[in-house]
Amino acid sequence: MARAPRTDTQSPAPRHDADSHDLIRVHGARVNNLKDVSIEIPKRRLTVFTGVSGSGKSSLVFDTIAAESQRLINETYSAFVQGFMPTLARPEVDVLEGLTTAIIVDQQRMGADPRSTVGTATDANAMLRILFSRLGKPHIGSPKAFSFNVASISGAGAVTVERAGQKVKERRSFSITGGMCPRCEGRGAVTDLDPAQLYDDTKSLNEGAMNIPGYKAGGWNHRLYSESGLFDPDKPIRRFTKKELQDFLHREPTRMKIAGINMTYEGLVPRIRKSMLAKDREGMQPHIREFVDRAVTFTTCPDCDGTRLNEGARSSKIKKIGIADACAMQISDLAEWVRGLDEPSVAPLLATLRHTLDSFVEIGLGYLSLERPAGTLSGGEAQRVKMIRHLGSALTDTTYVFDEPTTGLHPHDIQRMNELLLRLRDKGNTVLVVEHKPQTIAIADHVVDLGPGAGSAGGTVCFEGTVEGLRSGDTITGRHLGDRAALREKVRIPTGTLEIRGASTHNLRDIDVDIPLGVLTVVTGVAGSGKSSLVHGSIPADEGVVSVDQGPIRGSRRSNPATYTGLLDPIRKAFAKANGVKPALFSANSEGACPTCNGAGVIYTDLAMMAGVATTCEDCEGKRFDASVLDYHLGGRDISEVLAMSVTEAEEFFGAGEARTPAAHRILDRLADVGLGYLTLGQPLTTLSGGERQRLKLATHMADKGGVYVLDEPTTGLHLADVEQLLGLLDRLVDSGKSVIVIEHHPAVMAHADWIIDLGPGAGHDGGRLVFEGTPADLVAARSTLTGEHLAAYVGS
Repeated sequence: MARAPRTDTQSPAPRHDADSHDLIRVHGARVNNLKDVSIEIPKRRLTVFTGVSGSGKSSLVFDTIAAESQRLINETYSAFVQGFMPTLARPEVDVLEGLTTAIIVDQQRMGADPRSTVGTATDANAMLRILFSRLGKPHIGSPKAFSFNVASISGAGAVTVERAGQKVKERRSFSITGGMCPRCEGRGAVTDLDPAQLYDDTKSLNEGAMNIPGYKAGGWNHRLYSESGLFDPDKPIRRFTKKELQDFLHREPTRMKIAGINMTYEGLVPRIRKSMLAKDREGMQPHIREFVDRAVTFTTCPDCDGTRLNEGARSSKIKKIGIADACAMQISDLAEWVRGLDEPSVAPLLATLRHTLDSFVEIGLGYLSLERPAGTLSGGEAQRVKMIRHLGSALTDTTYVFDEPTTGLHPHDIQRMNELLLRLRDKGNTVLVVEHKPQTIAIADHVVDLGPGAGSAGGTVCFEGTVEGLRSGDTITGRHLGDRAALREKVRIPTGTLEIRGASTHNLRDIDVDIPLGVLTVVTGVAGSGKSSLVHGSIPADEGVVSVDQGPIRGSRRSNPATYTGLLDPIRKAFAKANGVKPALFSANSEGACPTCNGAGVIYTDLAMMAGVATTCEDCEGKRFDASVLDYHLGGRDISEVLAMSVTEAEEFFGAGEARTPAAHRILDRLADVGLGYLTLGQPLTTLSGGERQRLKLATHMADKGGVYVLDEPTTGLHLADVEQLLGLLDRLVDSGKSVIVIEHHPAVMAHADWIIDLGPGAGHDGGRLVFEGTPADLVAARSTLTGEHLAAYVGS
């Protein structure tokens, strides 16, 4: 039977319905300041979200799209599993369609636990431990024997077992060989309490010998020792016998009756360690933090020399390299060492380890070492460490969400980051990036510009389309996309110098440099070249130095700009004075709180593994204060109305008239100076973006009395249009007689500087050298460094 001839004019097969879902559709998004935003985002493309800081980018990308994707995935687990997971409420949005699994790679700092390192956070340590347990000579045990988080323990005893109806007692023993150093318990450092800071040994307890916060004579902490009966409370501590001093300082917990009450007595040193030293330093009250800084000394563990490992773990080696040596290597060097190992019995393990280490190098983190504590990484470094596990992933049709992935990157490194983002896209993934840098905006397939302003003036989509369309569009981002700052025509004359000699912190190579005072100095160089080591490690942190770093702001949903900056104190006093009542009435966390919601403004209902429900308090209608408090007014406004004001409104309100309060007005001036005029005074800190939090911290520190300001990448999270305002602020600080030292990669800040210190030429052991110091014009003219080349291209020279 003859087959009919095939013709090329046959119509193509109809498109399958499954191929029509090529868009993520958002309709009616109202999270935070979003105003019924409706948008369609193409899948399997790179979409960049831009707009001024506070315009709603994170609210749309993270708090709406990514949050709903994660919530839907969590709902696929059983109720039992969901009970152990964070509960997520559905975002305020009418319709969300076309979502895929979202993987969030944000800038949240990694935990500051001293046991967490770059190696443990990326599983590189786990693979090294297996490698050494298989190939290390002498063989000392399983992978646990190389873990600084596992202690060696052993035990023995009698157990009762039933055999053939008879109960038989047998002796059993067990042992676990771990790698933890017993002296420092795997921390690499030991803490010593200085007895001279704990007590004055010339005095007796009853004479107030103890100098510890909370241990004043008459209090229970003091009575625990003075009435214990273990020593004479009227005898000076220096006259205690050896046993009395041991009981006073180091006695194990003992139950006893003190003042007729059953209590547990414990030596002063272990009690201080548990009650104070176990807490995060940043979470301590100021007076306790001051005591801890004074009384505690941190030194490298003398037993393990800071490696965290016991002698057994350090003794086992592969080709004369122990696991402690491997973790201390720069990762680029470690990758070369692993590449030289050829052992068929562990070939799959070596291949995976090589890939992980090569990913570090590829992403620009080859200068780190695996032993580096995770808490010391910057926000940008932490984000790139999180990216490593996704680079070799076989997943496709996934949504990757990035929060300013170029943070902390030199212009030279941004090109490498762009290539990684494009590679993720080309594997068939949807890549959503919140970004301000023009170099990353330029590679976008699709751009969404939010604004037009920040806070209540933002929350709408101003532009949606291609990069070319954005350039020609009449939006703030479009107008500033081609901005280029000119080199400073006339640099300021230094009023003095800050001498640094023999700086050798981390990778610095005995650098000698004079930092000019009375001018704007920018310290720059590729990521990992030693900038932070030079500035934070070499400039003495005395009373004359005000350092504003990128550390996170701690605060609950009850914290807001007014409480964080101390603005609420003069406001409460002004209200109290005008109405003849106590200031505590005007605090939603104290006497003035609404009794129904305890000053939260909302009532939270916990629904176990399901998302909790927050409903506005019916009694105070979300105002957080008791109704009687709202009867008191200042300048015709009650306290809830004042907290609802923006910084700009409040600046005018407290600047003149009946409500004039100079102390409040000074703080509001500083908030406006750093570009936060749109924030409302009562806005929870948890809703602020990363850039807003850093500028809030900067505004707070501007009140500090110091002659030298050290700023760590203040352009982080700043829109192109806001950089100009920041440069104006830096100029005002210098013109007022301050010295400003800025660690920065942004070319506009470099061009605006009076003096540039460039470190490099590379990262890690390829850096740590002074490659240039001089004016920006000299740097551009010489083009002798990577920074010089990029700055010359930026200013068009």
